[in-house]
Amino acid sequence: MHNETQLNSRTDDHALEAVPDSERQNWLQLSWSTAGIVTTLIQLFVGALVTFVAGIKIGMLAGVFVAIVGALLGWGAGHIAYKTGLASTVLSREHGFGYRGSALMALVFGFMITGFIALENALLYKGFLFYLNQPDTVSMRLLIYGILTLAWILLTAFGFKLVARVSSITLVAFLAVLVYMMVEVITSSGQSWASVTQFGAQMPEEMLRAMGADTDLGKFSFCVNVMIGSAGALALIDADLGRYAKSSRDIAIAAVIGNVFMDIVMVAIGGIVMYAGMDQIIQHHVNIGGLTEAAARALALQSPDSVAVAFIIFGGALGTLLMVFAQSKAQVLNTYSASLSLTNLADVLFNWRPGRFTFVILTNVFACLMLVGSILDWFNSFITVLGVLTTCFAGIIIADYLFVKPRLGYSAPVGEDINWAGVITVVLGFVLAHYVLQSYVPIEFFTSLVTSFVLYPLLRISMLRKMKTAV
Repeated sequence: MHNETQLNSRTDDHALEAVPDSERQNWLQLSWSTAGIVTTLIQLFVGALVTFVAGIKIGMLAGVFVAIVGALLGWGAGHIAYKTGLASTVLSREHGFGYRGSALMALVFGFMITGFIALENALLYKGFLFYLNQPDTVSMRLLIYGILTLAWILLTAFGFKLVARVSSITLVAFLAVLVYMMVEVITSSGQSWASVTQFGAQMPEEMLRAMGADTDLGKFSFCVNVMIGSAGALALIDADLGRYAKSSRDIAIAAVIGNVFMDIVMVAIGGIVMYAGMDQIIQHHVNIGGLTEAAARALALQSPDSVAVAFIIFGGALGTLLMVFAQSKAQVLNTYSASLSLTNLADVLFNWRPGRFTFVILTNVFACLMLVGSILDWFNSFITVLGVLTTCFAGIIIADYLFVKPRLGYSAPVGEDINWAGVITVVLGFVLAHYVLQSYVPIEFFTSLVTSFVLYPLLRISMLRKMKTAV
């Protein structure tokens, strides 16, 4: 029993309570985490995807726009977390959703972050297969996924502070390798810097039409819809980290840095490296994989695996090693946030508090299950929906704290079970954004965010006044 108590105390990290002032951190300490969690293979692939669909100019313009929106949402959610000391899903109990209503946000956010863990595991797995020149077999899956899962559990449970301390080193080293790769690839390709920073859409015209990205506005909308999911998730992660902030300014700076790295730096590097190195990647698939040139090009353009392959081809052994370290810090931070969501979910639905270590394990077990069958493919197709929902959640929390609370002097009745204004706003915001107004407002989060800031305060204030009058 004593050992179990020690384990829980080491891993709970105030999961269901406010962080004390003695554990608060400055902007630099927080920024290593906000930047570290987004410097990953999947974000490099997103950069390659949006720039290949829209061209690098429109892709970068969309990245700057999403970075601004994401930074503002992250600062807003992080500021509230700094004030209350609470994690994002626990915070939503008081602001936006009520005690049991917070389960909705915990479920969606937890699912999204767990999906990212699964995606990053899959990319690492393909990278290992490529590096070791091994076939994709059941035994290899069990071995590699088993090792990765065990590593994330142990690092999150017992080495989180160590990971946080060395994340600065791994982040700087990872970025240095990225810059080296970019210079090396451009030089070896024989292309000029001007050409690799001005390329247009690379996808076939019929594919662009199918995506609704055959016009400049369509391309911009596609890029924003793809990137906003990660920005919405990062805003809620900013709240999980913002509860450790010493000031609102600290989490504001950290939120800006995280979004700049995710939506500008990684988009630019991912697009440029994949564009300049495309011929070499295609040739490698032809020589090693025995593919035709057309099949190799389709694989390189459309598969996230190509980013891991590029790292190994252009970065060599050092690039492969740093790729693993970079993914490790991101996977630990993802596991941390996902386990916080599951902790809140189990608490409000089942009053079950076994300690966060249990949820660290469950998070990684769920991530492994997502690799079975077509669940991960379904997650990929669901990413735009998740972006709508996460930005809606962040908007409601901010609206409750900034608009409703000052207007009425309090945010929620004591012991409120479900804040129906928040739940109704999420449902209506999603339906309006994804179905009703999608053809008129193709950038879906516009609709969901406006709904959060307009409809939620109106519903909430109206409902609270009726409750007060009835009493």
